[in-house]
Amino acid sequence: MKLRGLYAITPDGADLIDKLRQALEGGISVLQYRRKKEKSLSEAKGVLSLARRYHVPLIVNDDVDLALEIGAEGVHLGRDDGDLAKARKKMKGKILGVSCYDDLEAARAAVRAGADYVAFGSIFASPTKPGAVRAPLGLFEEAKSLKVPLAAIGGITLENAPAVIAAGAGLLAVISDLFDAPDIKSRALQYGKLFQ
Repeated sequence: MKLRGLYAITPDGADLIDKLRQALEGGISVLQYRRKKEKSLSEAKGVLSLARRYHVPLIVNDDVDLALEIGAEGVHLGRDDGDLAKARKKMKGKILGVSCYDDLEAARAAVRAGADYVAFGSIFASPTKPGAVRAPLGLFEEAKSLKVPLAAIGGITLENAPAVIAAGAGLLAVISDLFDAPDIKSRALQYGKLFQ
């Protein structure tokens, strides 16, 4: 499975399925189901069904059990989301992504524990997590030696995305700049062109 391109993360709020359909029509590469408050099993199943229709892998944020229950392609874990080695065992044959913030050592440890990709960020100021630690673009050059796909998250827009890709990010994790766009499908297509 190729982990490269636009990595859409579900926004909070209404009209989720309609917004996701537009993003999927625009050709996103990976989709993450993320809910700040309560995750819903029926909503998660609906998101998975839609992602499958477009042959896009679904990653569940911070919930190994939910990912396994619905049959998602993977899980993404942060600093406080449990033991990576245990998650790797449970998620045998599935994608394991790990948030490493601005910490290259954490990324090395994550790869040793079996992470399939690591994420750094917040790269820029983010409307979703305004107080998040900032990760310098130079981190991607240093992290190339890890030999896994590198994801960038935090404040990414079409305008600053080329610099992030040039720095070495193969996945751009985007929420606001994609789902707040007046035309979600068109915005996804524009991101896709950056990887051609």
